[in-house]
Amino acid sequence: MKKVLRSIVLSSIAFTSISFTNIANAADLKVGATPVPHAKILEVIAPTLKKQGITLKIVEFSDYVMPNLALADKSLDANFMQHLPYLEKINKDKSLNLVGIAQIHIEPLGVYSKKIQNINELKKGAMIAIPADPSNGARALILLHNNGIITLKDPKNLNATIYDIKANPKKLKIKPIEAGLLTKALDDVSIAVINGNFALQAGLYSKDAILLEDSRSPYANILVIRTGDENRKDIVELKKALQSPEVKKFIEETYKGEIIPAF
Repeated sequence: MKKVLRSIVLSSIAFTSISFTNIANAADLKVGATPVPHAKILEVIAPTLKKQGITLKIVEFSDYVMPNLALADKSLDANFMQHLPYLEKINKDKSLNLVGIAQIHIEPLGVYSKKIQNINELKKGAMIAIPADPSNGARALILLHNNGIITLKDPKNLNATIYDIKANPKKLKIKPIEAGLLTKALDDVSIAVINGNFALQAGLYSKDAILLEDSRSPYANILVIRTGDENRKDIVELKKALQSPEVKKFIEETYKGEIIPAF
């Protein structure tokens, strides 16, 4: 009998521990982000959310695909690492049901090089690296088109690929590479078109860029959630905190034009 009672008591303690653990983690808000600047911006708002009873858990990723898959399978509550054209493309390609709910900042896409200092120095047959993912690849091609390096059939097509190039006067070799690896490819290519966050992460700044997107870019980085979670209290507070004057001030003072607030 004593053994039975002891077993019941131990089971009760175990159940209580699990219950309290679940309660303790109930207010955790897991947000996926790339390290710079997204995770840094999220760190700024963690104390604000804490005051609302929300513990922000920042989960860092080095790519753009996994944060969306993790959000879709509910391993994350939100993510902050992409722009709308990319989200629309991956929603379609992976049959996801994710939605952007807030524009936060713009990271100008730039052309960088260790071999030339001016785009006019680009030689015939030179190798160019662009992001491998479809939306950022198109974005890179549009930037090259806008600067007269190539000619696209439709420069407003946000899904353009290398097969949409109408003219390539210098017969440039365009090589898609995983976005997070583009900075490492600079030794092997003439130029690389690099996303702002990965450029910053590698210590590259707009002053180092040969070419840079301007403020008309439609690629503002957004807060993304699962469709249907728009009215969750923690999500509402997250959105509010990310679009706060505190975050705007942090972006402006920290990145000094390298990143531009979009709210």
